[in-house]
Amino acid sequence: MTTENIFSAVLTLSLLAGGAVAFGSDVARTPAAAKVATVTLPTVTVTGHRIAAAAVAEVTLPTVTIVGRRAATEVAVETESVEQRVQ
Repeated sequence: MTTENIFSAVLTLSLLAGGAVAFGSDVARTPAAAKVATVTLPTVTVTGHRIAAAAVAEVTLPTVTIVGRRAATEVAVETESVEQRVQ
């Protein structure tokens, strides 16, 4: 084997080991999943009648407005200083 092949093999194994350590440390510090409140909306049924294509040149559907309100949320206490970001 040439020195270039040995170097490539060592570099590849080092990157694999580093990735495994990084992944393992990230999995180890992941907190348990918090319970999240979910909302179930009622089922909507749309019924329509087909009209012959020659009889109608354009179809206009009525406007549908959906209004929702955000429920009050609780914020967990931060245990360490974290940079705040707006997403």
